[in-house]
Amino acid sequence: MKRLEMKCDINKQNQIARVAWLYYVAGKTQLEIGHILGLSRQIVQRLLSSAKECGIVNVQIMHPISECMELAEKLQDKFNLSLCRVIPSLGLEKEAIDEMIAIEGANVMESYIQQDEPLTIGVGSGKTLSNIIDVLPYTDHPQHVCVSLIGAIASDGSATRYDVPLKLAEKIQCKYYILPAPLYADSAQDKQIWSQHKAYQIVKNKAEQAQVIFTGIGEIGIGCPLNTEKFLTDNDINKLCQLNTVAELLGCFINDQGEYFANPFDEMTTSIRLTKKMPASIIGFASGTHKYQAIHAVLRGGLLDGLVTDEQTAMQLLQD
Repeated sequence: MKRLEMKCDINKQNQIARVAWLYYVAGKTQLEIGHILGLSRQIVQRLLSSAKECGIVNVQIMHPISECMELAEKLQDKFNLSLCRVIPSLGLEKEAIDEMIAIEGANVMESYIQQDEPLTIGVGSGKTLSNIIDVLPYTDHPQHVCVSLIGAIASDGSATRYDVPLKLAEKIQCKYYILPAPLYADSAQDKQIWSQHKAYQIVKNKAEQAQVIFTGIGEIGIGCPLNTEKFLTDNDINKLCQLNTVAELLGCFINDQGEYFANPFDEMTTSIRLTKKMPASIIGFASGTHKYQAIHAVLRGGLLDGLVTDEQTAMQLLQD
């Protein structure tokens, strides 16, 4: 049975690779590939997408766009960043922007991961981060360690589908430490129980000594990830909005001045709070006008050392 499954898997990979060769090297259109291989255009599209996710195709654009480079340099100067990448986005749909952010984000991640020196890599959560890791090629770097910075358990005991630290550890074949706690405990007393556990303290200490941290930037509003993933109710979101909450990093809330502030969830949040005092280079990944306020607040608070975002958002950030 296992041999049959392996054979099927290899056959699938061969098909993906064949489609990739025809599209990226031979220059065939998706419609032409469909005719050659007897596949529908929709299947060809899915196979090309899988080629990136599996690491069969690793896209690198060797000539950056000068306008985007200029925006990145201005953002670096304005917000005192050590790293900034801006991908082209004018006139593009969200899906295309998300795909390009994933590719550029993977390039940035890879520049750290390829280091021979052992790294402790702190990893947050979120759909953008998950997409980036999907296109990251499989490599072998057992010298590194991935540490989760956020509990990914909901109040009903389920795990969010955007729990990504394990995905990164699997991609680079290294050891992984999970933060053994829910994102929000049921009470302040419950948080104390979770956070005093020996396993929690071990992971927390490792996270606080990370050399680099990768994180998404979350917006706050009805329909935001924390809301759709059932961590926060509509009522919770409305209360936070009344307190001028515009962003969250690892489930910790930030107001429009870029500051952490007293709120009803402080005493129940178990994730690692990112601060300027941490030794790590904190790299944030986020794009889209719907996240502008969140990105601006986090930058205003000086909570990031690096940012990967899109052209339109960069222009908006520089207008303030």
